[in-house]
Amino acid sequence: MASVTHYRDIAPYATRDGSQIRELMHPVRHACRSQSLAEATLMPGEQTRLHRHTDTEELYHISAGAGRMRLGDVEVEVATGDTICIARGTPHCIANSGDTPLRILCC
Repeated sequence: MASVTHYRDIAPYATRDGSQIRELMHPVRHACRSQSLAEATLMPGEQTRLHRHTDTEELYHISAGAGRMRLGDVEVEVATGDTICIARGTPHCIANSGDTPLRILCC
């Protein structure tokens, strides 16, 4: 079974990591079973809390803005068009280092 969501119908909410999230596809509510897709938004100067995922890897795709990503002991600058693979168990966080909203697709 297929699912279609409409961005305008998905309300954002604050997550424990400190970002605003829109869950675009989630196994609890949609036809996908093995993955989810969300959009996280951080305003200029905001940063997510350092956290890790013990069961899965995570992909970030920067769709707008610029930031500084921490992956374990490594920090890297990221910007529109960049994609980051976060290995399972890796402590990570991201800060908006620009002057526009940082938008991240998270899978």
